[in-house]
Amino acid sequence: MLLHLKNVLSADELHEARAILAAAPWSDGRTTAGAQAVAVKNNQQLPQDGEASQRLRQIVLGALNRNALFFSAALPKKIFNPLFNRYGGQTNHYGKHVDGAVLHSRATGERVRTDVSCTLFLSEPHEYDGGELIVDDTYGSQRIKLPAGDLVLYPGTSVHQVAPVTRGHRIASFFWVESMVRSDDQRRLLFDLDMNLLRLRERDGESDIAVALAGTYHNLLRMWADT
Repeated sequence: MLLHLKNVLSADELHEARAILAAAPWSDGRTTAGAQAVAVKNNQQLPQDGEASQRLRQIVLGALNRNALFFSAALPKKIFNPLFNRYGGQTNHYGKHVDGAVLHSRATGERVRTDVSCTLFLSEPHEYDGGELIVDDTYGSQRIKLPAGDLVLYPGTSVHQVAPVTRGHRIASFFWVESMVRSDDQRRLLFDLDMNLLRLRERDGESDIAVALAGTYHNLLRMWADT
């Protein structure tokens, strides 16, 4: 499932995040790449243990924790601590790659299975040329370039890349989710059921049908979830 979530960051959170990023120190992004990715990765990242990263992580995680749509789509069990990257100038692209299956977080010490990949855009589309996130999925290649504060999530199994940035800088947060429901197909079914149940309740209230379908949702989640 590939899903666009709008306004994950509030206007105030986005303003604060961009102010922190404007003064933040950047380093070579290849230092955190695995053996397969290092040959195609050419960007900059904030040091994970730096003050800027710590402040930004609090903002991003706070926004995710209150976002019901994110919870419904990802069903998070663990969230890999959000990281922050920048593309532009001589460090302007990331070639085709697949994210590592299990990543070790320096910040928390946890190992996180990368069921869901997430990119939270922090630059506005007009501030840079190129820089699309290109995700290859069952419907072909999807080119994604979202407003600042918006997030895209997609299966961690997907081949993806960041197209070269030819003007300006593209700044984003990226992270992974280990889901309570490991299968992308099962998560998609649960998400579709949850969204249609929400529409049914908006139309008819807490009807007998809504109660029955809510029971079906939770019974499926109970069957598939690993907490």
